[in-house]
Amino acid sequence: MDGGGQNNPRTVEEVFRDFKGRRAGMIKALTTDVEEFYQQCDPEKENLCLYGLPSEKWEINLPAEEVPPELPEPALGINFARDGMQERDWLSLVAVHSDAWLLSVAFYFGARFGFDKADRKNLFTMINDLPTIFEVVTGTVKKQTKEKTSVPNHSSSKSKSGSKGEQRGSDSGKYAKTIQAKDEDEVVDGEEEEEHGDTLCGACGENYASDEFWICCDMCEKWFHGKCVKITPARAEHIKQYKCPSCSNKRVRT
Repeated sequence: MDGGGQNNPRTVEEVFRDFKGRRAGMIKALTTDVEEFYQQCDPEKENLCLYGLPSEKWEINLPAEEVPPELPEPALGINFARDGMQERDWLSLVAVHSDAWLLSVAFYFGARFGFDKADRKNLFTMINDLPTIFEVVTGTVKKQTKEKTSVPNHSSSKSKSGSKGEQRGSDSGKYAKTIQAKDEDEVVDGEEEEEHGDTLCGACGENYASDEFWICCDMCEKWFHGKCVKITPARAEHIKQYKCPSCSNKRVRT
């Protein structure tokens, strides 16, 4: 298993694109696809690794057979600790090792293709602007505090009726930041996007965008891209209380 090593990005932008793709895949494994990920990490199997692929997909596989491998290897044997820890703690631990692996892969490419000091600094700056997988999985994104204070009209507006930029299936729902721009509303829309620009998706960790459908979990009050949690605006209209994948799974397993 080479973790998609044949991709071989050669420029700072290509390495960063590779990093984002792998990161997105691993975040999916630990959030939206967590049930499938949990099942695949069978402690009865051999040393398993979580690989993020440049295509924004993930897979559980055995480590590479060749020594040294084409790419740095992820943490081995993540499956062995699955049943010996609380699920939340186990997912957090895998997230930490996933962050370490992503950095090692990115700077492996940098070393392999001769990045100089300026290139390495540029690459790290772009990577550091994104929340870590650990921060996304645990909900401890540093901007989360700012988000709670900057989005009061969305995260605590259950009793308000249909303010602009939100859609609800009922008074108890808190759905999503889809903005239909009108000529007379352009200034308001611009202010709203600036106000909520630090809001981050609880699944992929990307920033809020005014032209995308978002939905808020009624349990943990995190916002998600509809596409990340497979919820459409039409479906949201019929949901009285939305629970994100992580909160839903917490009720399934203790």
